[in-house]
Amino acid sequence: MIFDFFGVLTFNMVEVITAFEDREKLARGVFLRAWADSRGQELFRKLELGQINQAEWNSGFAALIGVDSGDLMARYLHDAFPAFLVLQVAREARAAGVRTAVLSNSLGRAPYDPYAGFDLAGSFDAVVLSADVGVRKPDPAIFRIVLDRLGVSADECLFVDDSETNLEAAAALGLTPLLGLDEDVVAKRLRDLLGLPRF
Repeated sequence: MIFDFFGVLTFNMVEVITAFEDREKLARGVFLRAWADSRGQELFRKLELGQINQAEWNSGFAALIGVDSGDLMARYLHDAFPAFLVLQVAREARAAGVRTAVLSNSLGRAPYDPYAGFDLAGSFDAVVLSADVGVRKPDPAIFRIVLDRLGVSADECLFVDDSETNLEAAAALGLTPLLGLDEDVVAKRLRDLLGLPRF
């Protein structure tokens, strides 16, 4: 099983963004409009590929949404808390012999590390972050990297992501896609697919 990080192993990202906008006293939709803007898309692309650092993203994206740039990534991801139900399924699956991985388009690790506290390296068999390998989802190359690290073929893998674009790319390679938008729904679906007990 391969899991996206943001929005699958964390709280739903629409909720995270909404909470950020409320704290920053921004109108609803400001963040997503900036993200969809060509300038916002380019900032995220460069950050995810490791071509700019988090401080540079902070500065550039802050200008797009009209807020202070200081520690913006930490402020944005303040409510990206662990999706404990999904993480528990991942642990149980791994204990049952299923190889597991995290495949994430990275948002940088300094000065704010969104992966801190998750113990991804200790909890999963492989962790592939886009900035570390110089390629990002939905590029097929990054899926091949994680499959190689797991030592499995695409048709043996289930891929959970909150992006339909990424799921389509994975399915084209032969992975089984599962849309992950709701922690409770995803956890129950995975338990059913894997034959793990429900609580």
